[in-house]
Amino acid sequence: MSLKPFSPAEAVLRIERTSLRVQQPASGAEMISLAMGEPDFDTPPRIVAAAADALRDGYTHYAPLLGEKALCQALAAEIESHSGVAVKPSEVLVTHGGTAGLAAAILSIVNPGDRVVIPDPTYSLYADLVNMAGGICVPMPCKADLHWDLQRLAQTLEGAALFVFCNPGNPTGIVHSREEIETLGALVQQHNIRVIADEAYSDLVFTDRPFTSVLQVSAFRGRTLYCQTFSKSYAMTGWRVGYLSGPAEMIAAAARVHNTVNGSVNTAVQRAARVALTECKDDVQRMVAVYRQRRQLMMDGLHAIPGLTLNPPEGAFYCFPSYALPIPAIDLVAMLREQGIAVRPGSEFGAAGEKHLRLSYAANSEAITEGVKRLKRGLALLG
Repeated sequence: MSLKPFSPAEAVLRIERTSLRVQQPASGAEMISLAMGEPDFDTPPRIVAAAADALRDGYTHYAPLLGEKALCQALAAEIESHSGVAVKPSEVLVTHGGTAGLAAAILSIVNPGDRVVIPDPTYSLYADLVNMAGGICVPMPCKADLHWDLQRLAQTLEGAALFVFCNPGNPTGIVHSREEIETLGALVQQHNIRVIADEAYSDLVFTDRPFTSVLQVSAFRGRTLYCQTFSKSYAMTGWRVGYLSGPAEMIAAAARVHNTVNGSVNTAVQRAARVALTECKDDVQRMVAVYRQRRQLMMDGLHAIPGLTLNPPEGAFYCFPSYALPIPAIDLVAMLREQGIAVRPGSEFGAAGEKHLRLSYAANSEAITEGVKRLKRGLALLG
C-alpha cells in the first residue's frame, strides 16, 4: 500500500492560515537592520564566566524539571520583592526562554473554542499559540495613542477565558499605567477570567512614573501566569532561559506541557541565570542608560521625517510610527529594503498595526543614524 501524501497536522495548518509573523530575508553587510528584537550588547562577562565555571565544575547533566533549586529560590525572592507575597517552589517554572514559557502557559490553559482576548497590535506569537491550541483569538484594537481603550476592553472581555498581554508593549513601546493595570485587574475579577502577563521588557522603562507589574496588584493573584525572560534585560537571548510564576495548579499544568516538549533547561545556563539575577543589576542599568540615549536619537530622527507620526515610546526598545503613504506595511518594508534599511511591518502585529512600522533602537548609534537616514530617503522616493 502506497503512503498517502503528507499533510501537516491541523494545528500546523491553523497557524499557516492565520499567522501574521513575517520571516524577512537575511540581511547582508550592506543592510542596516533596525528590525531586530534583541539587544546588540554582549552578555555581561560575569554571566558568561558563571556558565564557563559551571561547565568546568561538571554541571553538564539534566536539571530538575521545574528548575535548579538555587535558581528557583532566587526567582522566588525576586518575585516576592515585587509582590510582597511569599512564593513557594511549586509556583515557579524555569523555561526555555520566554517563548517556551508562553507556549507552555497558553497550551496548558486554552481549550478548543475558548475565546482569548489579545490587544491589537501586540506580539504575534500569542495568536499563533492560541490558534495552535484551537482557541479563538479576539483582537482588541488599541486607541490612537496605542494604550488600551478601557471601555472597549470591558466589553471585549465578556465571555472570554483568557487575556494575554505584554507590558511594556511589543511592538508599541507602550508602558501601561497603574490605572490601566488596576482597571484590568478589576475587569478580570468581574468576568472571572485568567491572565497571562508577559513582562519581558519590565526593566526597560523610560517614563517618570514607576512601572506597575501585575505582581503588585492583588486582583491578579490566583488567576495569572507571570511570564519573564532573561533575554532582554541581561542581553541573554541566545541562552534561552526564562520562567513562569503563578498558582501551583497552573504551574503544574504548564510544566506538563513544557516538560513534554522541552524537558529541563540547560544546567550551566541556569547557574549563569542565577548570577545574572543576583549580581548583575548594575549591568542592566548600564544598558538601560544606553537605550535611553538611543531612544532619543531615534525619536529625533523620526520626528524629522515628513509623513511619519510617532507616539513617544515609553519602554522596551521599539518605536512604532504610523505613516501616510497608501502602501500596505508589508509592501513598504520590502521597498525599504531596496534602500538598504530593514524594519518590521506593523501589520505583523495585528490588523490595527497596519500603516505602521516597527523600528528597534537595540542597535548602535551609528546604525540608528544611518538607518533613519535611509528610511527618510526611501519614504521620500516613494512619496
